[in-house]
Amino acid sequence: MTSQVRSAGTRRQKLPIRIGSLLVASCVGLAAAQSNSLPNSGPQGEGISLDDVVQSAERDYPQIHLSQEELNATIADIRRARTAYLPRIDALLQANRATRNNVFGTLLPQSTIPPMSGPVIGSNNGGSVWGSAAGVLVSWQPFDFGLRHADVQASRAAKDKADAALSDSQLEAGAAAADAFLSHVAAQETVRAASAAVENWNTLLKTIHALAAAQLRPGADESRIEAELAMARNQLVYARQADDESKATLVKFLSSAPANLNLDSKPLLTQLPPPEEEPEFNTAAHPLMEEQRAAVAESAAHLHALQRTWVPQFTLEGAASSRGTGAETDGRRLPGWNGLTPNIQNYAAGFNVNFSFLDFARIHAEASAQSATMRAEQARQQLIDKELNERFAKATAALTAAREVANNTPIELKSARMAFDQAKARYQAGLTPIDDLAQAQRLLVQAEVDNSIARLSVWRALLQLNAARGDLRPFLQAVPR
Repeated sequence: MTSQVRSAGTRRQKLPIRIGSLLVASCVGLAAAQSNSLPNSGPQGEGISLDDVVQSAERDYPQIHLSQEELNATIADIRRARTAYLPRIDALLQANRATRNNVFGTLLPQSTIPPMSGPVIGSNNGGSVWGSAAGVLVSWQPFDFGLRHADVQASRAAKDKADAALSDSQLEAGAAAADAFLSHVAAQETVRAASAAVENWNTLLKTIHALAAAQLRPGADESRIEAELAMARNQLVYARQADDESKATLVKFLSSAPANLNLDSKPLLTQLPPPEEEPEFNTAAHPLMEEQRAAVAESAAHLHALQRTWVPQFTLEGAASSRGTGAETDGRRLPGWNGLTPNIQNYAAGFNVNFSFLDFARIHAEASAQSATMRAEQARQQLIDKELNERFAKATAALTAAREVANNTPIELKSARMAFDQAKARYQAGLTPIDDLAQAQRLLVQAEVDNSIARLSVWRALLQLNAARGDLRPFLQAVPR
């Protein structure tokens, strides 16, 4: 009896040792799995850098080509406007077979009945003769009260607007590409942390299963860990979905999509951008503001051109022509091929002045509409100025907040690890339920995700700040090489 009691006492003494051994093995596995989710475990070696993605977007993104072709169209339109200074030369060569019946009387201007020349012969004969004509007309406007110059200036303003639009498109494409890069890195870090969490729960489940099988812990503890593992797997599924979606967004900014998208993200996860001095901001330097100023100038140039439209048009003209006909003035018809060769020559030189008096009402109405358009563009310019200032102020506040959070997350991570170690020790000693250990594990995973995302958030806020300024170069220069 005494030996049985001694044996039972020995088993009770070995019970904490067995539990402690199992938990030590579990904690070693948890620590190894947790280390896989640290920011320093990012892709190693050469990969696609943030600068590569931005340059590819600014060079090859379809929106850039669209803006470039629109710019090319405005450059060509300037050349078209300048051609108005050149003289106009019209040439004509004609051959026909027609009747020669002419009548006295007036015919209102129209384009249906062919005009007749020659005397009225008083007959209605169906016989036809050959006719031919060749001629050249040269016309040129020596002065136009500034109308052609105004058209050229309007085309130049359109070119300036297209040029600014191209710069704005490059800014937007570069900023969107950089944001997609950071989003994909964040998604990868989330997948890494979610995968580590699944491994952690698997390791803990094996340990609790062994304890429950040995009747050292209640079966409810194993069920709780199984539930936590199922939720962790669901989070991993969602994290992988977000990773695939962010990858699809990033790939569209690359000129060619590699089979294995390896990002050079380690510098972004291990370093923070250096603090900058009090940020300065001038909306006038932003490409969007430059584009809007060009839009106002273009509208004003169109108004100026309209105001030059209601003026007399002076045209110098010179003409040389030759005609041939197979009909005589007495009504006879010449035989054969007579008339197919022009043989009667004429020339003329003169000066035309055209002025449409009643166009004043139409031009005045168009000028009023264009004036309203110009005022609308000026109001839009003021609105863009306010929006850019608002965007810059928000980006500055976001950067300040992101830096403060990035300074706090290491403390959060350190405290979460300490809390996990304490919960582990208390659970090992039987002083705390499984709920406390599970909660500590969730907090540790979340703290590691927060620490990685906090660093990326600082870079994202810096990106937004420089995008609000209208220049991504300071942001790209701040990224460690």
